[in-house]
Amino acid sequence: MKRALISVSDKRNIVDFAKELVKLDYEIIATGNTKKQLDAADIKTIAIEDVTNFPEMLDGRVKTLHPLIHGGLLGVLDNPEHVQQMHDLAITPINLVCVNLYPFKETILKPDCTFEMAIENIDIGGPSMLRSAAKNHKFVTVVTDVNDYDLVIDEIKTYGDTTLATRKALAAKVFRLTASYDTMIQAYLTSDEHPEKASFTYDLKQTLRYGENPHQKADFYVDYQKYAYSLATAKQLHGKELSYNNIQDANATLQMLREFKTEPCVVAVKHMNPSGVGVGKNLKEAWLKAYNSDSVSIFGGLIATNQEVTLDVAELMSKIFLEVIMAPSFTPDAMALLSKKKNIRLLTIDITGENPSKKMVSVTGGILVQDEDYQNATKDDLKVVTKTPITNQNIIDDMLFGEKVCKHVKSNAIILVKDQATVGIGAGQMNRVGAAKIALEQAGAKAEGAVLISDAFFPFDDTIELAGKYGIKAVLQPGGSIRDQDSIDKCNELNIAMAFTGIRHFKH
Repeated sequence: MKRALISVSDKRNIVDFAKELVKLDYEIIATGNTKKQLDAADIKTIAIEDVTNFPEMLDGRVKTLHPLIHGGLLGVLDNPEHVQQMHDLAITPINLVCVNLYPFKETILKPDCTFEMAIENIDIGGPSMLRSAAKNHKFVTVVTDVNDYDLVIDEIKTYGDTTLATRKALAAKVFRLTASYDTMIQAYLTSDEHPEKASFTYDLKQTLRYGENPHQKADFYVDYQKYAYSLATAKQLHGKELSYNNIQDANATLQMLREFKTEPCVVAVKHMNPSGVGVGKNLKEAWLKAYNSDSVSIFGGLIATNQEVTLDVAELMSKIFLEVIMAPSFTPDAMALLSKKKNIRLLTIDITGENPSKKMVSVTGGILVQDEDYQNATKDDLKVVTKTPITNQNIIDDMLFGEKVCKHVKSNAIILVKDQATVGIGAGQMNRVGAAKIALEQAGAKAEGAVLISDAFFPFDDTIELAGKYGIKAVLQPGGSIRDQDSIDKCNELNIAMAFTGIRHFKH
């Protein structure tokens, strides 16, 4: 008679699984509450202490950590010496292990979780049994996932045992599980700013149709922690699945939206750069500002807003083709109108809660990890360096608004702002004056009286000279060039006000 050991925290379908094993001539060893549930279902079980001849101890911390258990899991059954030792020590082989782990993740995500609660939900015996069984998968079937119960039962019914290929696949699943579990524990306990090893764990959310291009395969994995302004927790209400490029663009859109917590805001993005950002007294005004920033590039773009989308705004949005609209909510009539468009994707987003503190970028053979760029200038950070003062509050507001947007534009970045809306954006150029040319030419007549914001300092005065030709009223930049004075002098010559922030916002 074969033996199965069952010890589960997630007890979904466990009674049905155990009943099938009994029908297939397995005797079942069970622990604690698992045994109680199986006994209540009239399934005959063997208590773990009846196998080990040792009681559970230390509030259940020690119950399966015993040679009679791990010897039954690790014995190589085609090795005569192992078989003889197991016989001499009265160790019975365990042929199947069904174990899932204490809910550590679920515990630490509870708002009222204490350190003591987290520690008590670190499973020791479960991972130990899983690893022993997985190592010896040539002879032991190891099951951790409710979704694998039917597969295991079907194969045993068909072949008398699971196939070696299945046991190997289930073993690999074990090590992915325990690696992820340990990763969450070390992350919870780690306080070192620069730990000697870094490990991260993500869950598969979606297998994508393809990556950036049709010949590239791609998947979307998400963090186990929940963050605000995150596509990982967004709920799609309408439209086909998001693509790899949609997800990249949507993430960039939400990171920009995150900068505007109180005032109604609309962000429009194309290829991970903003085509327009607007803030207004209400959502309709914010939409019109974002749309009018670049009414050409917004076509086929992505939209995110921090306000509920109402019918009047939906009517404006529906007039053009948009790939994605993201908002905290949609009124029923707005939803009904927008969902008439088959190809548009409508998503609700959570804009409450914490944001991640670190940003990771993959490079060949490694990753780069840095703090997220959450720093923004305040009015007190503005150091006016020109003879022309900056006293107009609207100019100051546009500077601070523009800096929030500019930090999300691919470097080299220049943006133009007027009345809390972008009117020109120059992104990702190899030199700063090139970015300025794009932004100024896009703005055209709108550049007159606008504010120019740069993500980094000016190495020469050519950008200022060009700005003067378009009627730019004020400039905001970090400063820090050895030739800052050249730009200051050019501003004074052209009666342009300029302030330094001391804060650079490169985005590579």
